[in-house]
Amino acid sequence: MAQPDEQEQARLSERRAELAKRYVKPLSDRPQSNARGIHHAALICSDVEQTIQFYDGVLGFPLVELTENRDYPGSSHFFFDLGNSTLLGFFDFPGLGLQPAEERIGTVQHIAIGVPPDKHAMLQKKLDELGIPYDGPSRGIPESLYLRDPDGIGIELLSDELMWFGGRWLDRE
Repeated sequence: MAQPDEQEQARLSERRAELAKRYVKPLSDRPQSNARGIHHAALICSDVEQTIQFYDGVLGFPLVELTENRDYPGSSHFFFDLGNSTLLGFFDFPGLGLQPAEERIGTVQHIAIGVPPDKHAMLQKKLDELGIPYDGPSRGIPESLYLRDPDGIGIELLSDELMWFGGRWLDRE
């Protein structure tokens, strides 16, 4: 499918502006969220050890738990520490013959993981040394390193502070 032409892009831009005007409230009028944050995201991997080597070994997110999935005997359920009391969880489902995901409605497009600027620079250097491809800086977005894990899951390593987006704070005036 082709990207929208200029006329369609203009229409979509107008629609976004209408939705923002209707639903994005100024901080002073915005109710406090009912949530405390994401406890964990749960993804599916094809190989437990390969996933551990990538997230713990390459990205430096320590593995903090590895147990059997309570809902599917033989399946592993494991977690990586993303800091700030947040976890990234994975399952494998041996025997189900699952196929690789495709980018489509209802799937995860990518997960943005905040990393301090010094760690961001260190990870960029490590990705370069290991020959792991990423995007972001080449498109003029130096704060973002977009890459794929061994199963093709989109990961963004973002050096911006939490709640900072598009050059402004989303949680303060």
